[in-house]
Amino acid sequence: MNEFKRMRFPEEVCRKLGNYVYRLIDPRNGETFYVGKGRNNRVFEHAEGIRVALGDEEQRLSPKYDRILAIKNVGLDVIHVIHRHEIPDEAIFEVEAAVIDAYAGLTNIQGGHASSDKGPMNHLELIDKYSLPDMPQPTHSLILININKLEDRSDRHAIYNTVRFCWRISKPRAENAEYVLAVVRGVVVGAFRASRWLAATKENFPDVSYADDSEAHRFGFIGEEASRLVWEEYVGQRGKRIVQTELRHSQNPIRYWNC
Repeated sequence: MNEFKRMRFPEEVCRKLGNYVYRLIDPRNGETFYVGKGRNNRVFEHAEGIRVALGDEEQRLSPKYDRILAIKNVGLDVIHVIHRHEIPDEAIFEVEAAVIDAYAGLTNIQGGHASSDKGPMNHLELIDKYSLPDMPQPTHSLILININKLEDRSDRHAIYNTVRFCWRISKPRAENAEYVLAVVRGVVVGAFRASRWLAATKENFPDVSYADDSEAHRFGFIGEEASRLVWEEYVGQRGKRIVQTELRHSQNPIRYWNC
């Protein structure tokens, strides 16, 4: 066992650290690839690739675990940094989310707490968020999908291509939804009717250039824009703000409504 694997916080240090937020860094390029929160020796367990209470299929497929294995396979150890410690219980999610938002390209399966609703925005996005009309109480069964990486909210083709591929989603629930709503920073920017939900493979989505079968456990859909009346109900001219608490995205990019 090398020196790194023996590293642990003494018990008295654990008691004083309390809650903390940490970063995992790839020694090959200095890139932060994961942000997490924890107590005691959680940071060392993650840096060593120990799957703490997460020994399921999702964890085995996670980009974070793949990155740790790749680092270890070349004889190196993951670098870790305790970003902030002694964080009150009520603030830990906000601190973690703020650090997640500060680093692009992380392997975190989920975004930071309330990142889609309160994360980084430019002044135009903030004006839209607080001045656009409210989305009414839904009258259909819906799936709301968070697509914060969208660059142009006016490009309906880009909205469709972004929202349709590919998601860790319940296929039975997805097939029961009447419409899929595309959401950016708490604003609905598109409404689509999915005709088929398919495994996210290159065969099923030959027109998606980055489909390579590595995410075949996820799903995408083939569909079309919703009718003019449905689009007007949920999107309007420039988007509508989600005001229903149960429909706001937190960490999971998927929200279901009556399906």
